[in-house]
Amino acid sequence: MSDFGKKGILLVNLGTPDEPSYGAVFRYLNQFLTDGRVIDIPWLPRNLLVRGIIAPFRSNSSSKLYKKLWTEEGSPLKFYGERLAEGVQESLGSEYEVELAMRYQSPSIESALDRLLKKQVSEIVVLPLFPQYASASTGSVHEEVMRLLSKRQVVPPLKLINSFYDDPRMIDIFVDNSKKYDLESYDHILFSFHGLPQRHMRKADDCGHCLQVENCCSIISIRNQFCYSAQSHATAHAIAAKLNLSKDQYTICYQSRLGNDPWMQPYTSKIIEEKAEAGVKRMLVFCPAFVSDCLETTIEILDEYQEEFEEKGGEHLDLVESLNDNPKWIETVAEMVKEA
Repeated sequence: MSDFGKKGILLVNLGTPDEPSYGAVFRYLNQFLTDGRVIDIPWLPRNLLVRGIIAPFRSNSSSKLYKKLWTEEGSPLKFYGERLAEGVQESLGSEYEVELAMRYQSPSIESALDRLLKKQVSEIVVLPLFPQYASASTGSVHEEVMRLLSKRQVVPPLKLINSFYDDPRMIDIFVDNSKKYDLESYDHILFSFHGLPQRHMRKADDCGHCLQVENCCSIISIRNQFCYSAQSHATAHAIAAKLNLSKDQYTICYQSRLGNDPWMQPYTSKIIEEKAEAGVKRMLVFCPAFVSDCLETTIEILDEYQEEFEEKGGEHLDLVESLNDNPKWIETVAEMVKEA
C-alpha cells in the first residue's frame, strides 16, 4: 500500500495532569469537570461549581495522591499509553499512522488529529481506551473528535469504536493476569468499576428500562446494550466464567463517587466494609474499566480501600494488574483497529 492509502489510528484515554503539582492538577480537574458530559448541569452553574469550589479545593488533596502515584517515568496512565501506541504502530507497520491523545490535558485530541491529517491519512479510526461505553468517557471523546473535525472543510472518513467490553482477547488478558495469584486463597473477589451518577444512567436510557427493577443490568440485551452498567456486568461475568467462579464468589461494585447525588450501586467501599465485617480476610480485586493502572487502581484500591478493609477486620487485599503495556494487549488493540 502506498502512502496515499495510510490509515490514521487515534488512541484516546481520559487524561492525567502533566505533573503532580497543585497548578497542573487544577488545570486537569478544571478541564475534566467542566465537560458537560461529566457534570451534566447547565454551563453557568457547572463552571461556577468547578472553577469556584471543586477544582480549588480538591486540587491540593488530589496533588498529594498524584505524588504518591508518580514514577520516574511520570504518570502511569500516560507512559503506558505511550508504550501502547508505540507497540501498536510497530505491529501495524508503515501502512498505518498511530497517535495517542488524552481527552483532558496533553497530548490533546486536537494536536493528535493535526498530526494525523498533516500525514495525509485517508481515513481515521478512533479507539477510546474505555472497554465499556459511557457518555462521560467514550461519548465525550467522540463528541470532541467530531467537534474538531467539523471545523475543517474536508472531513475524512471516520470510524468511531463504541466499546469492547466483551472482547474475548481482552477478557483473556485479565484472566491471565489473575492467575499470578492463588485464587483459591481468597475469601472473595470484587469486580470494581468506575462509578457514574444514576442520573447519567437514566439519561442514556431510551427504553424506560434503567433502574426500574432490581438487577436490571445483570443481563445485557437489546434494551440495555449501550448501558455502562450492563456492559460492566457482562465484562465481569465473562471473566468470572473463564475462572469458573460461582455467583456467590464475587461481587460487582462501583468506586470513585463525587458529590452527594446517588451513584451506581453497590459502592465498592460499602462492599469492602460489609465483607470485612462478615469475616472475609483476603480479597482480590479486578478493575476492568481501566486499561492502565492509574490513580483509581493503584491509590484508591491498594491504598485507601486496603486501609478501610484492614480497619474493619480484613487482612489483605490484592489488585489484579490492568492491561498496561502487556504484549497481548498491544496485539489486541492492533487487531481491533484493523477489524474496524
